[in-house]
Amino acid sequence: MVTWPGNKKFAFSIVDDTDCSTLANAPIVYDYLNQCGLKTTKSVWIFDGETREDNKRIIGTTCQDKQYLDWVLKLKGQGFEIALHSSSWSRSERDRVINALDVFKSYFGKDPTMLVQHTDTKHNESMYWGANRVGGVNKLIYKAIMSFKGRQKNIYHGESSHSPYFWGDVCKDRIKYVRNFVCSDVNTLKVCPIMPYHDPQRRYVNLWFASSEGPDVNSFNACISEQNQRRLENEGGACIVYTHFGTDFVLNGTLNADFKELIAKLSKKDGWFVPASELLDYLVEKNGDRIISNSERSRLERMWLWHKLRTGTS
Repeated sequence: MVTWPGNKKFAFSIVDDTDCSTLANAPIVYDYLNQCGLKTTKSVWIFDGETREDNKRIIGTTCQDKQYLDWVLKLKGQGFEIALHSSSWSRSERDRVINALDVFKSYFGKDPTMLVQHTDTKHNESMYWGANRVGGVNKLIYKAIMSFKGRQKNIYHGESSHSPYFWGDVCKDRIKYVRNFVCSDVNTLKVCPIMPYHDPQRRYVNLWFASSEGPDVNSFNACISEQNQRRLENEGGACIVYTHFGTDFVLNGTLNADFKELIAKLSKKDGWFVPASELLDYLVEKNGDRIISNSERSRLERMWLWHKLRTGTS
């Protein structure tokens, strides 16, 4: 168990992938989080991407829209963290990635502390993604799962120095945290107690962290159910739940009622509610930079593969 700041009983944060996020839905969610005193992490796309038949459903608003950018800057001023969800909703070669980082810095005053990589269906710049998230026999298992699902995922080249999508050296220089494995447990830290950690086999990422499953409103609400809230509190743990607030959390201008009730109950508990990077910074301060062992990496990979087989999400 970790001693949390202010002797809080547990820590909680949210990392929101920006897919489907617009001015019609996202402000309603964040106004409510702010009202409840929960400061979390919202990712952004810097640039618009190419629109294809296979990605129309996930396209949201980017920082190229001035009104949206002004709203994101307001969020930052309220204490929310702004992270990067790749440069765009579609692929970007090295020069465009560097440009996106430069533009991000000009908007928000510094490089993004956190990267949440966007999953595309075309060759792109995500690093150590797809089959390269795992190694050895676990990679074979992953490929078998993808083959069974009829999907090809050997399309990510951000760490490949011979590729036009290579930008690993830039990531190493400019970004501190990158999200990786997802688990079904509300207590993310219990599943991945060494996070944030460095993986010597994936040298272009400084520190990796895990997250708990909650990509849509139903799975998110299940993750923070009253029972899970009590367990997280009793275990003195930390939850970093990943989600997409742009997907059905708001329908016809109305915020999901179960989400509102669960967030309200959570906010009344004695938790430390901070953006994800602040939570991770605290763990680094307490534990130092941890290096993952081969056995621990293999354990996390197996956990994630089993989770992916059951749920099919990231």
